[in-house]
Amino acid sequence: MTIAYDAEGGDERWQSVLRACHDPEPAIGQPVCGLWDIYGPIAACRHYPYVIAQLGQSLDGRIVTAPDQSPAISGPEGLRHLHRLRALVDAVIVGVGTVVADDPRLTVRLAQGPSPARIVIDPRFRLPERAKLLADDGVPVFVVQSCTGERARRVQPVVVPATADHAPGSIAPAAIIASLAQLGFRRILVEGGAHTVSAFLAAGMIDRLHVTVAPVIIGRGLTGCNLTPTNGQHGMIRPQTTIHRLGSDILFDCVFGDIR
Repeated sequence: MTIAYDAEGGDERWQSVLRACHDPEPAIGQPVCGLWDIYGPIAACRHYPYVIAQLGQSLDGRIVTAPDQSPAISGPEGLRHLHRLRALVDAVIVGVGTVVADDPRLTVRLAQGPSPARIVIDPRFRLPERAKLLADDGVPVFVVQSCTGERARRVQPVVVPATADHAPGSIAPAAIIASLAQLGFRRILVEGGAHTVSAFLAAGMIDRLHVTVAPVIIGRGLTGCNLTPTNGQHGMIRPQTTIHRLGSDILFDCVFGDIR
């Protein structure tokens, strides 16, 4: 089913979605047009931790162009969609590779709502000291690491031991989510990059995946998902999917159900 996104939905409609995040009995399916159709299931969810992942890509599946370039692939509404997702969650996760390559702020700027806590997965202590996400803006910054070690003043370390059944030095996504849940984070957005989103998807730790596709063809660069079959399983993943239009972009809203 395709649902047109109401880009001019109005502040009150978006505020009603934000309020549902904290309403103990949210009104499921309340008539607030495309905004509720897209964001209501996230705001109204009450089984925690609830993990959403997001990818913005081109028609040919690229999320960036050349290694030394990272222009915005998504259109204006696709970018605002990402900021609305940030406003709905308690924490946003990125891998340290994304921080090194793109230096994101991970704040909410293109929508109304609070900025979430910022989480960086950095088992090898690669986080730059002057990364933009370390800005002293009152939003907490956590770094997931596999051993103790000194960090910048702004950083709150979360030590999650690496596991033997993963790549050397890597940390299992399930262990990361469990540790963040113990810190009180209920809704968690896995924003990037491709390796991190793919790892969480392969581990079955994603409840909902939002993929926005922009009408551009790049021809080279990183792809959004790169899943390595495990335990001899080569079958396709076929989630329940709804399609929405975000201005010039198309959103695939994928639900994975009770996979954890």
